[in-house]
Amino acid sequence: MTAQALERAWRPGFPLDLHRTLFPLRRGPGDPACRRTADGAFWRASRTPGGPVALELRAVGGEVLARAWGPGADWQLDRLPELLGALDDPSGLVLPPGPLREAQRAHPGVRMCRTGLVLEALVPAVLEQKVTTDEAYRAWRVLLRGFGTPAPGPAGELGMRVAPSAREWALIPSWEWHRAGVDPKRAATVQRAVRLAPRLEQASGMDHLAARTRLTAVPGIGEWTAAETLQRSNGDADAVSVGDFHLSNIVGWAMAGRPRSTDAEMLTLLAPFTPHRHRTCRVIGLTGLRPPKYGPRLTPNDHRGR
Repeated sequence: MTAQALERAWRPGFPLDLHRTLFPLRRGPGDPACRRTADGAFWRASRTPGGPVALELRAVGGEVLARAWGPGADWQLDRLPELLGALDDPSGLVLPPGPLREAQRAHPGVRMCRTGLVLEALVPAVLEQKVTTDEAYRAWRVLLRGFGTPAPGPAGELGMRVAPSAREWALIPSWEWHRAGVDPKRAATVQRAVRLAPRLEQASGMDHLAARTRLTAVPGIGEWTAAETLQRSNGDADAVSVGDFHLSNIVGWAMAGRPRSTDAEMLTLLAPFTPHRHRTCRVIGLTGLRPPKYGPRLTPNDHRGR
């Protein structure tokens, strides 16, 4: 029997594109912890300080209708506005005329989501280090299905899973990491991080520099992994994914017409838009602008930096 859901309705005081705002939380189409159903609902399973929770969100008539199941339901519903971008302020970003400004105007409802959950964002980011997206998504699916717990309420009936706790991550044996396609270096980084989980979770309440410093103090967590984490846990609109295999070329092409750019060149182009550099990258993604395809194809184990 499904437990009774807690419900909440929230009307944002700004345009909100529910699915594009929450899209960064989904780790591929088969993510056991996050999905969009055919009826337009967005489902998410999380492990909060209050315990596991399953959250269903629907945009209806200018409101977001939320239902939550599990011990973490109150915690999650209390933070619903910040999850959906209420703490985000995109008004300071003024992009140059052309495709970027047009994309920004065409998508006023894309906000920076903020989960407040560092470990939940950090572990899949580590799994994505220096491998293809497909490899990382597969590892996430295998590990959650093998070591996660069924999500509360009807989400569990949909096959959704709550990610392991810090202790449960730490107890995964080496051969299971191997079976999921995770090399010893990335597995060791996750193991180090989960042993420091309470200190890392504190980064959710820190500013950009302090949070990045806290995360990158852990061996194996570099600028890319910290940025990918803080974009989600903190709603950090300035955290640039330095070291990404594709991003510098995409930014260089969209902003300067360069088919190839280094990270240093990318950061120079983005510098005038501080503290909205990551937001600028997201707008660039909405333009559909991509550099010409040439050169060697992407192969496993060379996708992203640390």
